[in-house]
Amino acid sequence: MASGTGKPPPREIGEPVAAAAAAEDEAQVVDGAEEGEDAFDIPSKNASHDRLRRWRQAALVLNASRRFRYTLDLERDEQNENLKRMIRSHAQVIRAAFLFREAGQKGLGESYIGITFEALSQKFPIGLQKLTMLNRDHDAIILQEVGGVRGLSDLLKSSLDTGIIPNEDELLQRRDIFGANTYPRKKQRSIWRFVFEACQDLTLVILMVAAAISLSLGIATEGVKDGWYDGGSIFFAVFLVIFVTATSDYRQSLQFQHLNEEKQNIQVEVIRGGKRIGASIFDLVVGDVVPLKIGDQVPADGILISGHSLAVDESSMTGESKIVHKDQKAPFLMSGCKVADGYGSMLVTGVGTNTEWGMLMANLSEDIGEETPLQVRLNGVATLIGIVGLSVAGVVLVVLWIRYFTGNTKYPDGTTQFLAGTTGVKHGFMGAIRILTVAVTIVVVAVPEGLPLAVTLTLAYSMRKMMRDKALVRRLSSCETMGSATTICSDKTGTLTMNKMTVVEAYLGGTKLDPCDNTGMMCNSVTDLLIEGIAQNTTGCVFSPEDGGAPEVTGSPTEKAILSWGLMIGMNYEDVRSKSSVLHALPFNSEKKRGGVAAQVSVAEVHIHWKGAAELLLASCKSWLSTDGSVQPMSSDKHSEFKKLIDDMAMKSLRCVAFAYCPWELKMVPREDLDKWKLPEDDLTLIGMIGIKDPCRPGVRGAVQLCTTAGVKVRMVTGDNVETAKAIALECGILDANDVASEPTIIEGKVFREMSEAAREEIADKITVMGRSSPNDKLLLVQSLKRKGHVVAVTGDGTNDAPALHEADIGLSMGVSGTEVAKESSDIIILDDDFTSVVKVVRWGRSVYANIQKFIQFQLTVNVAALVINVVAAVSSGDVPLNAVELLWVNLIMDTLGALALATEPPTDNLMKRNPVGRREPLVTNVMWRNLFIQALYQIAVLLIFNFDGRRILHLQNESREHSNKMKNTFVFNAFVFCQIFNEFNARKPEEKNVFRGVTGNHLFMGIVGVTTVLQILIIEFLGKFFETARLNWRSWLFSVAIGAVSWPLAYLGKFIPVPARPFQDYFKHCSPWRRSRQAYSDGAPAWGLRILQMKSRAARAEN
Repeated sequence: MASGTGKPPPREIGEPVAAAAAAEDEAQVVDGAEEGEDAFDIPSKNASHDRLRRWRQAALVLNASRRFRYTLDLERDEQNENLKRMIRSHAQVIRAAFLFREAGQKGLGESYIGITFEALSQKFPIGLQKLTMLNRDHDAIILQEVGGVRGLSDLLKSSLDTGIIPNEDELLQRRDIFGANTYPRKKQRSIWRFVFEACQDLTLVILMVAAAISLSLGIATEGVKDGWYDGGSIFFAVFLVIFVTATSDYRQSLQFQHLNEEKQNIQVEVIRGGKRIGASIFDLVVGDVVPLKIGDQVPADGILISGHSLAVDESSMTGESKIVHKDQKAPFLMSGCKVADGYGSMLVTGVGTNTEWGMLMANLSEDIGEETPLQVRLNGVATLIGIVGLSVAGVVLVVLWIRYFTGNTKYPDGTTQFLAGTTGVKHGFMGAIRILTVAVTIVVVAVPEGLPLAVTLTLAYSMRKMMRDKALVRRLSSCETMGSATTICSDKTGTLTMNKMTVVEAYLGGTKLDPCDNTGMMCNSVTDLLIEGIAQNTTGCVFSPEDGGAPEVTGSPTEKAILSWGLMIGMNYEDVRSKSSVLHALPFNSEKKRGGVAAQVSVAEVHIHWKGAAELLLASCKSWLSTDGSVQPMSSDKHSEFKKLIDDMAMKSLRCVAFAYCPWELKMVPREDLDKWKLPEDDLTLIGMIGIKDPCRPGVRGAVQLCTTAGVKVRMVTGDNVETAKAIALECGILDANDVASEPTIIEGKVFREMSEAAREEIADKITVMGRSSPNDKLLLVQSLKRKGHVVAVTGDGTNDAPALHEADIGLSMGVSGTEVAKESSDIIILDDDFTSVVKVVRWGRSVYANIQKFIQFQLTVNVAALVINVVAAVSSGDVPLNAVELLWVNLIMDTLGALALATEPPTDNLMKRNPVGRREPLVTNVMWRNLFIQALYQIAVLLIFNFDGRRILHLQNESREHSNKMKNTFVFNAFVFCQIFNEFNARKPEEKNVFRGVTGNHLFMGIVGVTTVLQILIIEFLGKFFETARLNWRSWLFSVAIGAVSWPLAYLGKFIPVPARPFQDYFKHCSPWRRSRQAYSDGAPAWGLRILQMKSRAARAEN
């Protein structure tokens, strides 16, 4: 079954790493509490549950179910872990019972002796129930009864060599009888669920209650015809906010669901009709033959057919972090486990929910959320703004109520609204409710619930676009972190190069072949020995079509290149493999850089073939094979000659591979524990060497240059020869001719590994190329760079790269050449293995951060202006120019529509001309503060002038007081909205003077601006009854639009004002509420924190 859920690997895998990370995080929590650090600051990876609870308790939240929707559900996460343990223990108890069962008892399995293959009612002689029992109980007795794996394949009408017939009808029949390799998905939540969650906003609930009271009182006092407008208009505005919010959230949910499905769709190799083909894990059926190699995920339950040094990590299913060796004595393979070493093939016997993995996945919650550091920081910003907004709303409420009940509030016609002893209870109560709705609406505008959710909006948008740029995001936080990356440690093969390898140079018997497939001068015994080594010592395969077409070669790019060269020099793959049998194999090891195989070639003779890194294998050779087939001793001169040949090939940027062997006697091969036999590797005879060309990818040099311009240093970390690495680095632009071509700029992995930790840290910054590195060397480099303060991105494709991918701030695995273990340890999968796609990820990471900043600037401007205008007007005149329905419309523009417009801006080239965003850089920069204050002060000043002196300026003195006040308030409202519409353009480019560049390319932005403008015209001209507005004449329209348009030249001129380098926030640190929130956390959760947890608990119960 597919394992991708967008979450980190299960804790059992790599437990020491996880434990260390958790311990480190706990230490950070304690240190943070002592130093009074920000409660809304979490690590980008492996944050502890305590750390996540702490920011929740410190946040001010009005709608817990919506605010916490895209955060980790801590309770459900713990439930999932408990469920995993329960299912594992259940399976282990059943197996233990069968292990202790006496050999003679066969009560739980019917005997298969005498099964006829002429089943009348069944397509297959073996049923689903028996297979499920075999898989679940690992019952060796049943397997033995059916004739072992070969007998079982006959019952399943499959071939161990060629697999099943690749026929759609055949596959469909097998799915119908034995099930599909999928598990039931939890039903996608409907849009009505999102509507329900949007309705749970505390302020909207209060507004709806107030609207209901206003509606009933209005109808009672003024009749149905005129009395329903006040309450009805608020209801309409609230429902509009709810509908738009729910629709936006629902669309985000669909995008995340689609990305989840992409993560789970693992590609596997399967043998059908004798040919290896690629297929989705969901397409596997019972009877399929699946090749396995190191790093693969076991895609279904099955029985081992054959294998060499095959070891499986079963910790994801058993909970025990130990490697289990698989052979004919222990042939059962469980879906969801990882191949830790070796290679082999398996017969699929169980798929989907008929496997333990399928049962586990079907019972677990598919998505329990994930919060990102930026999302948490925005919760901190929202909390700060919310506290200010609540305070302001409280002041407005108190002031307006005092003025109202003391008779200082007047109707537009000049009459007093409330006279003690004269005004009726209904009228008095209705006036008080109207004031309450204004105050509550101020809270709706002031508390930016949508601010943290804007992160998920921009992430959902970015992740969808990144898929088109060949990058699949597994963890949301990596999107943000990539924007802060200061260095990228990249593999060479397949990432910087094309991974299309061909043999272009060859030396055999100490002689260069020209061309490289011309073996005419070689003795047949030398060629035969080389071909035997190529055919047997490989994890690749050659398929020869029956129609006589060209052979098809499969395997890794290196294996394909060597096998293709073998065919060119006369290799008959099937014939060569049939003449000898493999006794034992050691797959290629990235630590030793070599792989070996022991092949029995006669009754008493065994050939042990080795293949690997040329200079390392040469060091193990005591002799070499000449052109006439004679074995010559390896003198120091000959060794130097071969070493020079290797260096010459390496300087041509060729990958150098050597072939060596040693003869062995069969009687010296251990008869038992063959898997533990260590193949001799010291007294070898060199057969030959080849140089494999892997050209640089087109566009890599430009991508590396772009990274350098953007302040991101690219380092090459490769297992290849140092000289090869240096040549490729020069070709890619990672090194230039002026660089010092010596340590530590270019260093060998072994040298770096043997240094002390302090020495490694000292030179880490200077390293540009690391050759002959092991995965552990890559991990040490990552750790050293992180200690130096770098934000490190690392690429990796192998199983042994998993620790480095896990340790890095951003782990980037390869989608084509990467193993499933590497992919699960990574944060982002590069689907085409291309370095240019990595650079695109950097652009998108920076775009996420930049888009959020644009939205913050826009939203804070609206917040400040709306709050100040309403407060000043309320305190001075007892009335507010923006009523509840108008404020809700402004909130819709500012919150949902503003987020859609600004959070979905595509990345621009200018993003790659800046330095990386620092981890602790403030969200609101000095440039943003400058822009914000200029626009907010302009709006406040102009609109307050019109609020207090609008009748005169607009020449309304001759109108009735009621009509003139309505016209004036309508003008203020219209001008305020157009200020936001024009300012939305300014927010697109906080630092650039030309805010219109590329605007027509963003169709969503233009669409939202257009829709907002049209709706505003409809509100003023046709919905006056609902919004309490009056129609404006053409002069007023032009005047209000002109007021909004002034924000463009104002923004342009404002950008000439210099800002200090030191962040403004630093000047106010002593009064920062985050310190108080941290102190409150240490003393006990604040009151609002407890209320949040209660609301969240209720929301979770309601959902369940």
